[in-house]
Amino acid sequence: MTKTTTTIRLLLVDDQPLFREAMRTLLQLESGLTVVAEAGDGIQACELDAAFSPDVVLMDLNMPRMCGTEATRRICAARPEARILVLTTFDHDQEVYEALRSGAAGYLLKNAPAATVVSAIQAVAAGDSYLQPAVASRVVAEFNRLSRLLPQNTPTLKESLSSREEDIVRLLVRGMSNKEISAQLYITEGTVKNHLTNIFEKFSATDRTTVALKAKDMGYS
Repeated sequence: MTKTTTTIRLLLVDDQPLFREAMRTLLQLESGLTVVAEAGDGIQACELDAAFSPDVVLMDLNMPRMCGTEATRRICAARPEARILVLTTFDHDQEVYEALRSGAAGYLLKNAPAATVVSAIQAVAAGDSYLQPAVASRVVAEFNRLSRLLPQNTPTLKESLSSREEDIVRLLVRGMSNKEISAQLYITEGTVKNHLTNIFEKFSATDRTTVALKAKDMGYS
């Protein structure tokens, strides 16, 4: 098992009690992970996220009262620093794109090995993004397709970025969190967030993953 120096606090969201029980047992066997709360639907997920401010939310998609995509959108709107890892049985393209557009930092299928789930949680908690390879390849293919449809937009977009915004985009591509970007550029986290707001608008994006993938396609690294 991988050992970590700090404990990652988890909110587990799934409408199936048996799955939550099995997942909680599995995760708490791992040093450095602890489940602080569980939710059975999207509404309860929003309430518990506000109450506990977990480091990572493990989010199912198909749930009663409110789906995981809408819960992800609301949690990220209320708490922009929230880190959400989708853990679901659905790998349909539309489900993936909607979850990422809503602010999810990662997307993982429930048939993933336990070690992969743990690695994904640790990556997301550290400020990185995580996409299961089968999912990632389709996401990249979709962005490449969109890029080919609108090739004239890439130079204009790149030219619209200020030098500071370009610095932040490069660090975003490397998977850095707001705190890490702040330390790297010697600016406050508030300033980073302000720049990200402008960057998201210029990229026509609502989440870091979309910006990072599009920026990579533009040549940022």
